[in-house]
Amino acid sequence: MIGFLVIHMVRFLYFLVNGIARIHDKILQLNDSSALFLSDKQLHFAIMGLIGMGLLLVIYPLFIVLSKKHVLAIAWIYVFTVMVVLSFAIEIGQGITNTGNVDLDDVISGLAGFMVLFIIFAVLRMIFLGIKNLLFPPE
Repeated sequence: MIGFLVIHMVRFLYFLVNGIARIHDKILQLNDSSALFLSDKQLHFAIMGLIGMGLLLVIYPLFIVLSKKHVLAIAWIYVFTVMVVLSFAIEIGQGITNTGNVDLDDVISGLAGFMVLFIIFAVLRMIFLGIKNLLFPPE
């Protein structure tokens, strides 16, 4: 099962990297063909600023809706995002320092561990809240 996931994750990552490389080339072509002549830092500032604001415009309304009754969903999204970044940072750090193998299986295993423990937590939480609501019904 893990092998199947790894193969598809690697294919997906290559697809993403190739797509990003094509977009990068198009942006550089537009920069070179226009009179802007933005530096690499200026391009990163503008493009990452636009991507960040685009994500904010999608995520902010979603979090408003979720915050009414689904704070745990917001917490999960945040923690999962941090875990993805942390997992890749650990693997990159191992590659830079030669203290381990840079391995996508490690990232997937770590995230799977978080998911399993989160599911256990969520089930126990539902059971606890169910018992609490039976003993002390909300008014």
